[in-house]
Amino acid sequence: MAEKKRYSDEELEEFRAIINEKLELAYRDYNQMMKQIMNADGNDIDDTSHAYNVLEEGSATQSKEEMVQFASRQQKFIQGLEAALVRIENKTYGIDRITGELIPKERLRAVPHATLSVASKNARKKF
Repeated sequence: MAEKKRYSDEELEEFRAIINEKLELAYRDYNQMMKQIMNADGNDIDDTSHAYNVLEEGSATQSKEEMVQFASRQQKFIQGLEAALVRIENKTYGIDRITGELIPKERLRAVPHATLSVASKNARKKF
């Protein structure tokens, strides 16, 4: 039997559903983070409190910086998921970009934006 070169259209649709679900959650989380960063969630007293404590200001700044980092990571995750949808459209989804072999379904279900198999990723880390 010849080795499979790409996933079937039915398999690609399964992955599309997984990616769309993860994308919806990722956008929700990202938008929530952005609201917190912009103080748009309405739960903050920074605008009304006049008795600022230097330590509290430093803590708030650190928290905001951490939230910006989380939002940046989330944005990168969203971009990875959107790129995976493009690969599904092009029927190149699930193909290891180094070896050209299919990435195992289990990996794609866990990390749907993966472009490398675990073996390729580990081999790449060694260099």
